[in-house]
Amino acid sequence: MKRRMALLVASCFLSMGCGYHTAGHTTTIPQNVRTIAVPAFVNQTQTFKIEQLLTAAVVRELVTRTHYHVLNQVNDDADAALRGTVLSTYTTPLTYDSQTGRAASVLVVISMKVSLQDKQGKVLYQNPAYLFREQYEVSRDLNSFFQEDSPALQRLSRAFAQTLVSNILEGF
Repeated sequence: MKRRMALLVASCFLSMGCGYHTAGHTTTIPQNVRTIAVPAFVNQTQTFKIEQLLTAAVVRELVTRTHYHVLNQVNDDADAALRGTVLSTYTTPLTYDSQTGRAASVLVVISMKVSLQDKQGKVLYQNPAYLFREQYEVSRDLNSFFQEDSPALQRLSRAFAQTLVSNILEGF
């Protein structure tokens, strides 16, 4: 009898679960939000067109991963607006070529702030301190020199967009 009672109690505790939930089931966006405006991000840096890369990546991610209608400007049709600002960009050599003394690999770092607000100005999501890094190799052959910084910024933009949309959808 004691064994049965102990097994019953143990099975009750095991069936309660641990309180964790599967990623992607919690959302910070209210159900009445169906349209999100994503105006071009603001660029406070000297990096040419970085705001365009980041904005396009976020729009692409929202369109492919969510059911929201995405607009490129804030107007009366938008239920919420996602705004971002590129705060800083920084590049620094990571490694050097021992023969030439030139940089062999470079690290690109971008700092951003992002905010999602509804029509009434209520903040649905914000992160004032996104920080993303991407490394790239510098070509050694000057005859077939290929500029790798642009593909590195594209990779960084995609990673940022994936993280931002996940954070918004999952409530982090």
